[in-house]
Amino acid sequence: MRSFQEFVDGAGQPLVRDGFNVFQVNMGYVCNLRCRHCHLEAGPDRREAMSREVVDDCLRFAAAAGTIDVDITGGAPEANENLTYFIGELRRLPNVKRIIVRSNLAILEEPGKTHLPEFFADHGVEIVSSMPCYLEDNVAAQRGEGIYGKNIGVLQRLNELGFGTGKLKLHLVYNPGGAYLPGPQAELEADYKKNLGDSFGIRFDSLFTIANMPIGRFRSDLEDQGQLAGYTDMLAESSNARNLAQVMCRSQISVDWQGRLFDCDFNQALGQPAVEGTIGNVTVKDLMGLPIRCGDHCFACTAGSGSSCQGSFDK
Repeated sequence: MRSFQEFVDGAGQPLVRDGFNVFQVNMGYVCNLRCRHCHLEAGPDRREAMSREVVDDCLRFAAAAGTIDVDITGGAPEANENLTYFIGELRRLPNVKRIIVRSNLAILEEPGKTHLPEFFADHGVEIVSSMPCYLEDNVAAQRGEGIYGKNIGVLQRLNELGFGTGKLKLHLVYNPGGAYLPGPQAELEADYKKNLGDSFGIRFDSLFTIANMPIGRFRSDLEDQGQLAGYTDMLAESSNARNLAQVMCRSQISVDWQGRLFDCDFNQALGQPAVEGTIGNVTVKDLMGLPIRCGDHCFACTAGSGSSCQGSFDK
């Protein structure tokens, strides 16, 4: 199998950061779930959480970064006690265009978290909700028994608050349940909207399809089933050079709970920082024009229709 670097060299499209419009902040690896496809291996047993000091460094970085979206993730970002402070301070920054929170939904029913949907609504937060399937059995296989019902209840509550039904944006995320690529995003979105709408009256704005990275818990699952080599070969063989122009690492930076900087959340999971130093002593100017750190896991972003945190490149 050719390496990803050989694929990039053959395409004649060197990967460098040639823009910056998305600041992705990972607030830690604590999560109420242990999803089978999680690249960070997040879960209830993790203790890594971003401190107020690092949050303040992120705010200073964001304030000086020009017009940006701030994409907040985890683990479950809601598990971090500094989340509401962070969002409140971000909302004061005129250059921050969108504040996005990536939620597994089920955590919004946990004790001490039930107030967050109203908080998100009051602060104009855009919610990206992981919902691996519109069928209960498939969600249970990836996320555990009982999670589907919690997700449905939270989605209905978000609709009541105006998410997915008006100005407040609500997006769902589909991850494949096995060693295959997502189907066409537009077709899956139509299926989700029909099934969730007909069965539960749920509405949402759009569906993002994201290919599973062969790292973390998903990699272990592939190894246990003897499917790792087949999956990685499939990613390489189905990769398309045209997708290199749209990969998210060209225009974003990811920061971890300690303030270290990465080209993406996946490189963060692998411990491959983009630069030395931390968010407290690095500026946007320091990051521009730098080559992206690549590995064979990057084929997951260029395979098929392409994949990013905003879904398929083929809209």
